[in-house]
Amino acid sequence: MKTAVILAHPKPGSFCASIARTCASTLRDLGHTVRVRDLYRMDFDPRLQAGEIPGPAGYAAGKDVAEERAKLARIEAFILVYPFWFNAPPAILKGYIDRIFSLGFGYRPTFHGTEPLLLGRTLTSFSTSGAPEEWVKQTGALSGLMAVFDSHLAAVTGMTVKGHTHLGGVLPSMTPEAATAMLAQVEAEVRRTFPAA
Repeated sequence: MKTAVILAHPKPGSFCASIARTCASTLRDLGHTVRVRDLYRMDFDPRLQAGEIPGPAGYAAGKDVAEERAKLARIEAFILVYPFWFNAPPAILKGYIDRIFSLGFGYRPTFHGTEPLLLGRTLTSFSTSGAPEEWVKQTGALSGLMAVFDSHLAAVTGMTVKGHTHLGGVLPSMTPEAATAMLAQVEAEVRRTFPAA
């Protein structure tokens, strides 16, 4: 299986980066082909351009969008890795979704609306927050995000959501033991979700 791990965190040494590395190494260990898309290292521009908005004059994907879509064309599974900032993904990830998974890649227009183009592909997410995991769940922050981000993205593009693992209490003061336990949880989830190739 060909999988893209999409990381949205500005610090190369962040815990999110460790999660992305764990996902990639576990998938490779299982025999999968992995393409890591580190949005900050790519210096991805999240700003939707005027020409990328469908209208009477048509639609034109930017050169960077066309190149990124070409790199993802054969990907069968997408894994998003990101922190919660104000209980939402970082702007760079939202912009990546807006620009890459939109018209021409994620869906196409039809007479009655849109037709999904990513049927048979899957979406898995790993998110983190400084807030305790229970707080994120009890306040509805996680379920709200999953409704407008995971579920909506999947519905529009035709992908199947395989899971969303949220890790709370990710702080600079986190002990090495806690970090190791969380990364073991990530590895276990990847192994559960992605069978050996």
